[in-house]
Amino acid sequence: MKLITFKTDGVESYGTVTEEGVRDAGDRLRGRYPDLKSVLAENALEALGAAAAESAAVPVDSVEICPVIPNPNKILCIGINYEAHRLETGRPESDYPTVFIRFADTLVGQSQPIRKPLASDRVDWEGELAVIIGRSGRAIPESEALNHVAGYACFNDVSIRDWQRHTGQFSPGKNFPATGPFGPWMVTTDDIPDPHALTLCTRVNGEEMQRTSTDDLTFGVPALINYISTFTPLAPGDVISTGTPGGVGHARKPPVYMKNGDSVEVEISGIGVLKNPVVNE
Repeated sequence: MKLITFKTDGVESYGTVTEEGVRDAGDRLRGRYPDLKSVLAENALEALGAAAAESAAVPVDSVEICPVIPNPNKILCIGINYEAHRLETGRPESDYPTVFIRFADTLVGQSQPIRKPLASDRVDWEGELAVIIGRSGRAIPESEALNHVAGYACFNDVSIRDWQRHTGQFSPGKNFPATGPFGPWMVTTDDIPDPHALTLCTRVNGEEMQRTSTDDLTFGVPALINYISTFTPLAPGDVISTGTPGGVGHARKPPVYMKNGDSVEVEISGIGVLKNPVVNE
């Protein structure tokens, strides 16, 4: 299934995306499950699917698409997780994943603008595969890790490069408002049994900037879930963004950064296209 969070006339709901359009499940289920995160927490995907099937489909472009999980408790982002990106940044190899935190209030949905901050002109794209947790766990073995995943989505871990590099800590450059496109929906694991068999592509103004297979991840999804859940419990709705491949703007010669009026797309096979305009703050 494709699961979506959306607004109609300012009212937030959730449901499914089919060939016919968006089908609302929240109008029937919100009294028990107020949002998509609570559906995952209660293992209620079957109820969501049944409720959505009873709703009339409306065109996707008739709703405002929100971040697929608007309110995750944790967003854990992985840096330097493709070899090509490690090489273009000049960073050494590591025995452990590079993990940093992104805040939920940075998230935006499909077609919502990425805000280029007043504080910087070095705004860069980072197309990534996002993992949405569906089942709680702590110190999850790699052999069981995929059983804790609800689904996958596109993510653009937009980076404010000068702020990211003020010190060795990435977080300031990763948490400016409206710099975390996430969606446009999530695809459940029954439709993506292997997250390492996907193609990821990032385009800026229609020009391809990044292309990779997710089987090139340095630390795959099970390894990331095992490592992260060892130091912090994972809960339904938590998000792990798995890192970006080579081809970021900062590493180009000369560097290329996003600017007001640009359009950026992250496309992942089996999921869809996450597209956002760039506007000045």
